[in-house]
Amino acid sequence: MKLVTINTHSLIEENYQKKLEQFVDFTIKEKPDIIAMQEVNQSIDAPVWHMPLTGFSPSLNMMPPIRKDNHALQAAMKLLESRNPYYWTWLPVKLGYSKYDEGMAIFSKRPITEVKCFYISKFEDYNYWKTRQVLGVKVQGSSDWFYTVHMGWWDDKEDCFKEQWERFQMQLQLDNLSYNIWLLGDFNSPAEVRMEGYDLIKNSGFNDTYFLAKEKDCGITVEGVIDGWRDKVDDINGLAGMRIDQIWCKHIPSVRFSKVIFNGQKTPIISDHFGVMIEIDESVFNKGV
Repeated sequence: MKLVTINTHSLIEENYQKKLEQFVDFTIKEKPDIIAMQEVNQSIDAPVWHMPLTGFSPSLNMMPPIRKDNHALQAAMKLLESRNPYYWTWLPVKLGYSKYDEGMAIFSKRPITEVKCFYISKFEDYNYWKTRQVLGVKVQGSSDWFYTVHMGWWDDKEDCFKEQWERFQMQLQLDNLSYNIWLLGDFNSPAEVRMEGYDLIKNSGFNDTYFLAKEKDCGITVEGVIDGWRDKVDDINGLAGMRIDQIWCKHIPSVRFSKVIFNGQKTPIISDHFGVMIEIDESVFNKGV
């Protein structure tokens, strides 16, 4: 089973259409079972999409209409046209850069059977850029939950990482989840920095699949200064790169490899973040269902 996470940056990227095609080409070639995406947006003034949404599962009972330039929609349609369809869901979380409905998406090779979303920020104002939610799915043939996650920063004065993580864990406890949980996303917490967000997740009983992998590379997913980190460069002591995009799980699977993707080496750069792909030996499908 292959799992992928990527902070897409989507419509904000230069040469967007080319990068969209590169993402689709990669997906067709690698055929990941689950793709977790963050910063998946659409223009608030783009025309509404009125055609059927093939394979789509809504995340909310009431949500903004999906528009023609929605990044998840565009990727799903291109995959469908290439006869490599995915089931998908999209969650609008906040207004981004005053012109985008910005959110999160999950793509699955198998039909999505349940969708869940909830706030982890103390803010629930759609117009505030620090509002954050989590989006999760269950898929056909598995009792596991897969969450796409985009956390805040450890030292944020208004709503810090620790408080968001506590809300996240409280929600999981309320849901009484006794099955395995996968967290895929942009955690905004460098794995190289001790006693902050990374260690908090680890000490909460989650396992970093990077260190479980039999084969791994450097793991770096951000090089240089990106949005959200421009005022924090000094705080990370000039690190040459950060491993802030991660895949965590509650159990300890046999991980064949963990590798950075979309980093300009074997796969082109499509975002200000690189992605991560892991492959595990055992299948989570048809277990405990």
